[in-house]
Amino acid sequence: MSLQAAGAVSPAAPVPADSLAQTPLHALHLRLGARMVPFAGYAMPLQYTAGLLKEHGHTRAAAGFFDVSHMGQIAVTPRSGDAAEAAGALEALIPIDIRGLGVGRQRYGFLTDEAGGILDDLMVARLPDRFHVVVNAANKAADLARIRAHCPESIDVALVPDALIALQGPKAAEVLARLAPETAAMRFMDVRRVAILGTACLVSRSGYTGEDGFEIAVPAEAAEAVAEALLASPEVLPIGLGARDSLRLEAGLPLHGADIDPGTSPVEASLAWAISPARRSGGARPGGFPGAERILAEMQAGPARRRVGLRPEGRAPVRAEAPLFAAEAGGEPVGRVTSGGFGPSLGAPVAMGLLPTGLAAPGTRVFADVRGQRLPLLVSPLPFVPAGFKRG
Repeated sequence: MSLQAAGAVSPAAPVPADSLAQTPLHALHLRLGARMVPFAGYAMPLQYTAGLLKEHGHTRAAAGFFDVSHMGQIAVTPRSGDAAEAAGALEALIPIDIRGLGVGRQRYGFLTDEAGGILDDLMVARLPDRFHVVVNAANKAADLARIRAHCPESIDVALVPDALIALQGPKAAEVLARLAPETAAMRFMDVRRVAILGTACLVSRSGYTGEDGFEIAVPAEAAEAVAEALLASPEVLPIGLGARDSLRLEAGLPLHGADIDPGTSPVEASLAWAISPARRSGGARPGGFPGAERILAEMQAGPARRRVGLRPEGRAPVRAEAPLFAAEAGGEPVGRVTSGGFGPSLGAPVAMGLLPTGLAAPGTRVFADVRGQRLPLLVSPLPFVPAGFKRG
């Protein structure tokens, strides 16, 4: 999902435009003046005419429209209609309470491997007839194959061809309610089927900016009409990948391939909160997922390192892969920056990184090597910008 992780925005070799997939909104992006770039195998908008800073600020203040149709949407459908069968198959791969997930609700989770690493992070929603799983663009083929391989033949596992759009920001609910009034009553992580412009859509109250908002799965043939109806509202601007990355960074949200990957466990990634109590040691269904032995042990004893927020003391941004040191001079690297950049809402640089647990407490001073110079940073609580989710 990140600019660094899921595909080269600035690849070493040019990517032929005709080799890139296009989302159903490709023509709309061109009409809106988007600067298109290669991303996870797709031609995607990096920014529009307003520019990254304006797009970022507008999303925080009003509402931003995002095309996230490159993401993978996977339908897990039991032919028998027995949700417990599908839930059990998914729980063998994902360490969250899927059996206890109510109809019309969704949870954040991850696919783990046998070593306890994060293969991908995802969202799982329960609908009346199936489960709907949203995964990262770069991993959707591998995720589909893994889920399909672990499900019995009585469960259908298939990619959903719908477009996926996001409306994010404090005015998102007001805007969407004009087209679908019933969405106003939805809570954070609610999911429901809603008609928009006469088209059946799947709407969730969620997103990846830290703001209140929605993600909308809409049939590809209707995507442009729905997008234009949302963009017709004066509160809405189209937002590209650049602002999407700075928004999620300020919100302290990790991205697979950058802040989390198969070499990082959920506990190291500070994501243990997402492992449902039922799946933990002493819970109703402890373990039973790949890497459970390591993950549950780390939850008991603590990990050797953790993902942390970082605030550079100066004005210079510290970028991904910069090594981190415990001292201003000498010594070996103790960690690394996983993502970093300028936080427009804060008017200052922000970053995230992995550090030994002994150096992970807020207020700890560490140093990043930037072009041979060690720059000071303070370990900071996450998120950098308070979340605006609608909890009730």
